[in-house]
Amino acid sequence: MSYIDGFVIAVPTANKQAFIDHANKADSVFKELGATRVLECWGDDVPNGKLTDFRRAVQATEDETVVFSWIEWPDKATRDAAMKRMEELMKTDERFSAEKNPMPFDGKRLIFGGFAPVVEL
Repeated sequence: MSYIDGFVIAVPTANKQAFIDHANKADSVFKELGATRVLECWGDDVPNGKLTDFRRAVQATEDETVVFSWIEWPDKATRDAAMKRMEELMKTDERFSAEKNPMPFDGKRLIFGGFAPVVEL
């Protein structure tokens, strides 16, 4: 069964194209390291909740859009090996260079986690 890394990010709405450009460069590394699928989804219908919601989870402001992303891996072992390799690449690969591919969002408000599917249809 597959393994999923999920992410929620607040991205300044004005940075949409910069985010897409950044993701195209950085996400290609995940595919090279064994990811079967990477999706970056720009918020379109993200309602405010009564107790909590996606916007509050990442402290999104009025001029930001919530992005929901995930990476599908064939299994947790492939993901764990890829993440270990990512630590090394973050220091050397220009796709992660702050100068050549700056993050167009506040990475401190990005939330993420790894998930083992329990139902897959």
